[in-house]
Amino acid sequence: MRGARARNVGVLLGLGLVALAAMMAPVAQATLSPSEDPFYRYEGSQRLSGIAPGTVLKTRTLSYHVAGIPLPVTAVQLLYRSTGAVGQPTVNVTSVLLPPLHIGTPVALSYQSFYDSLNNQDEPSYAISGGLSLGGLIPDVESAILAPALLAGETVVVPDTEGESADFAAGPEYGTNTLDSLRAALASPATGLAGARKVGLIGYSGGAIATEWAAEEAPSYAPELDAKIVGVAFGGTLVDPAHNLHYVEGSTVWAGVIPMALIGIGRAYGIDLTPYLSEYGLALYEKLQHASITEVLGQYPGLTWSQLAKPQYPTPETIPVYVEEANKLIMGRSGTPAAPLFIGQGAGGELEGTPGNKPGIGPGDGVMIAGDVRSLAREYCSRGVTVQYQQYEDLSHVPSALQWLPEAYSWLSQRFLGLPAPQDCGQIAPGNSLEPIP
Repeated sequence: MRGARARNVGVLLGLGLVALAAMMAPVAQATLSPSEDPFYRYEGSQRLSGIAPGTVLKTRTLSYHVAGIPLPVTAVQLLYRSTGAVGQPTVNVTSVLLPPLHIGTPVALSYQSFYDSLNNQDEPSYAISGGLSLGGLIPDVESAILAPALLAGETVVVPDTEGESADFAAGPEYGTNTLDSLRAALASPATGLAGARKVGLIGYSGGAIATEWAAEEAPSYAPELDAKIVGVAFGGTLVDPAHNLHYVEGSTVWAGVIPMALIGIGRAYGIDLTPYLSEYGLALYEKLQHASITEVLGQYPGLTWSQLAKPQYPTPETIPVYVEEANKLIMGRSGTPAAPLFIGQGAGGELEGTPGNKPGIGPGDGVMIAGDVRSLAREYCSRGVTVQYQQYEDLSHVPSALQWLPEAYSWLSQRFLGLPAPQDCGQIAPGNSLEPIP
């Protein structure tokens, strides 16, 4: 009960801090961007490929900032070794927020931000260090979400899930960045997490991509960490990106994520999609190279694939290089989570301008597809995973987050207390096929 009360107080405190910081933002000092800040670069003599994933390479301690204003919360930032989408060694940054007070053995809550962006200036680490950007407003607003966990005595780990090249929508890379962030956080003496035995993961929307992939990859990629994960909560989830491109076609709000996803996937996997694009598609592809989700929502109403591609490529599935990479991004094909799952998904996407009657797709929340999420949940149930699934029939993507978040926090609090996880596998309705594109 103490944790629940702390979370309620924390929500109010967090919202107040966001409002205060927003009013004070004009006097904030400038902070070096990730492309300018030497902290983001590995400068050691040892080859990066010879360093184990999750190894801490640099450490710095600073104040947690909201809208450029320092707050009385300590943030430890770590540069660590990770792994990219095609298996290449990379470096990345995570921010570990220390609670004002904790009693007993520390616990770690890994919070995956929904900062969805193709620009590394929108990374949570930049906002937390005092940086200001349009896309960085999302991590600033998320301070209201993080405050309850900090007041409950939990150490909050916030990774830059997309990596330093901002590979939007490249789910497997989100997962390795998240897992190596936790490895680094638990290994660093500056975080106080050396004795932590319990880890929880939580994320919504873009944060759900990282959260699910981390849970899916953990048993094989980070088994020593997997043993400490007690619960995983995600909502508004991108299960099969190829399906979602068809779902958001023509949406008045969400259609702009189509070119963003193409750019992010091409960037992560080193493929060139420009030969397949129309003149308009090429112009948009170039324009959005460094765009944030905040710059495309509602800006391209009614946008369709046929406007973006040359006539000889009537669907994305007619492009072989796209098919090869899109199949790698279907959740549930790379592993099976060991920890219990709490999954929430909206199904009232018409409220955000996305039709819900497309054949083979069905209802969604405006950007994510409910049938795909149910199929993923049912698949994990069939493999013996403990799953609790909630579908918000009349809510779209944004309102669903408000419904899901307190439920997810409450569910995770029970996992930290060691209570058995509930499951409702037998009540989850059938969904869509998640078979790869032939």
